[in-house]
Amino acid sequence: MIVLERVSKTYHPHSVGLDDVSLRIKAGEFVSIVGQSGAGKTTLAKLLMAEEQPSTGRIEIGGWDITRIRAREIPELRRQIGVIFQDYKLLPKKTVFENVSFALEVAGANTRHVREVVPQVLKIVGLEDRAHRFPMQLSGGEQQRVVIARSLVHRPKVLLADEPTGNLDTMNTQDIMDLLVKINAFGTTVVLVTHNREVVNALKRRVITLRDGKVVSDVAHGKYMLTV
Repeated sequence: MIVLERVSKTYHPHSVGLDDVSLRIKAGEFVSIVGQSGAGKTTLAKLLMAEEQPSTGRIEIGGWDITRIRAREIPELRRQIGVIFQDYKLLPKKTVFENVSFALEVAGANTRHVREVVPQVLKIVGLEDRAHRFPMQLSGGEQQRVVIARSLVHRPKVLLADEPTGNLDTMNTQDIMDLLVKINAFGTTVVLVTHNREVVNALKRRVITLRDGKVVSDVAHGKYMLTV
């Protein structure tokens, strides 16, 4: 479960990222966080991955209070939260297999574990036949699948997808969303941060709408509403 209790993030007196936000996301939910530019979506994502800390309030993930998380604990948190970004951040001189295995290697995984896990996650995302290709040899949709595979290697409890389809065409967008739904069906909590109205409306899942740093709508089977 993800819990935010009266969370605010203030950058300076005239710049508020989040303003007294409280919400709960149950384990296994698929939740879309929506809102126009400057609504607070990016701030919320950064707080959940401990890239920033709240000015006030409390954040709990899986029973772990991360409100004032220590720097040495952040790697452990990020093994529990898989993160997918709009820009792929792949290593251009490493193959698909090597890009995915790198996430395990930096965490100290041994060779046997790497050889066991990487083929599994590549199969989940449908790239088992692309393991020895380089990023430049892949389409945008395939590169995003590599990113998703990389985010799954630690079997995270939560998958945070920050505008994962922002650089993709309609067909690849649908493929990526189908994959996220599939991962959610395995029991992984998915938090989708997006401004893509078509994607959100097609999901028919829970939608939390932010505006000016506040939650203005929280609907169990909602749509992306431009105005609330």
